[in-house]
Amino acid sequence: MAKRLMFIFMVFILGDIYFFQAFTTVFHSPFLHYAYWCIDILLLIGVAKLIFLQRQGQDIQRQAGDLVTTFLIVYIPKLVALPILLTEDLLRMVQGFPPRNIYLSEFVLICAALTLLVIAFGLTRGKHFYRVRKEILSFPDLPDAFDGFKITQISDIHSGSLSDVNGVRKGIALANAQNSDLLVFTGDLVNNKAAEMEAWISDFTLLKAPFGKFSVLGNHDYGDYTRWDNAELKASNLDRLKEIHQEMGFKLLLNESIKIENKGASIALIGVENWGKGGFHQYGDLGKATSALPAESFKILMSHDPSHWDRVTLTHDQHVHLTLAGHTHGMQFGIELFGFKWSPIQYFYKQWAGLYQKQGKYLYVNRGFGYHGLKGRIGVWPEITVITLKKSVS
Repeated sequence: MAKRLMFIFMVFILGDIYFFQAFTTVFHSPFLHYAYWCIDILLLIGVAKLIFLQRQGQDIQRQAGDLVTTFLIVYIPKLVALPILLTEDLLRMVQGFPPRNIYLSEFVLICAALTLLVIAFGLTRGKHFYRVRKEILSFPDLPDAFDGFKITQISDIHSGSLSDVNGVRKGIALANAQNSDLLVFTGDLVNNKAAEMEAWISDFTLLKAPFGKFSVLGNHDYGDYTRWDNAELKASNLDRLKEIHQEMGFKLLLNESIKIENKGASIALIGVENWGKGGFHQYGDLGKATSALPAESFKILMSHDPSHWDRVTLTHDQHVHLTLAGHTHGMQFGIELFGFKWSPIQYFYKQWAGLYQKQGKYLYVNRGFGYHGLKGRIGVWPEITVITLKKSVS
């Protein structure tokens, strides 16, 4: 992890130095040159301040979100310029390093400005630029009664970050418009405290599905990332969060399974508590959740963190046909165009967005309904997933 963070940091520094060369080729004012580096110095001071506050035991999540957002605004347009300027340097090397071409430098600045506009869209409209992503998955052992059964998945609401009522309602209406049979929510209802969800209960109660609504907890739902005066308050917060799931009409599955029945047949819907790699708590117990299930039953698992699939589910003695996860948000930043998919989160999670398959088992990682940390979404838009189950010929 530390090596990856250091690599990302070095890429940012390299991009900053190269962009400055293009900047000074076009703009010759010493004042603008000083201002360029002053912005960088202020950002570094901001990082140092947050580290100090964190060591003092203060809650820095809001300030950290502001700082991350500022970093992206400042640095991402510069990174766009990096491959262009590196290519120019290869040509300059052959030519004996003449001065940079002013027209190319102007082109680089234009590209940076356009990138800045994309970022501005992501930080404003991108928060609720919901995309419906559909998958059709075929299984030879799917009960006939569930051929064509549709599941809508949402994940990572993060109600503590939400502020635009109309934007949220647009997402809820879009989820309902899919007319799915079953609706599942795969964790992170809040950022820290159950109270963050109180104002949104009536809106999310409007989510409907004829076969029911089911949910699991995510890493943020336990209140682990904020300070509590005592353990009783933290436990009370979790109890209230569980009540809110019920008030919204969701059946919260806590290391347990439930039968979804249709025309005399059934499939098993399993829900585990959060289980994650890299220091995240591992409350999930797949063995307990599946202990009462017949080996031949068709199983769908809700597990918030996709690393649980790689580390536990794939090798578990019970065959889990489909796992639905969230957690990564696709880092709320990346590129997804014409089949190409990239985000920095892929250097931390092998499965970070969309559909994956191994050993005849599927994982779908939802990109999230809300946002956290970065105050918007850039390139990786909020998602409503619709999965249709089909019976295949064995």
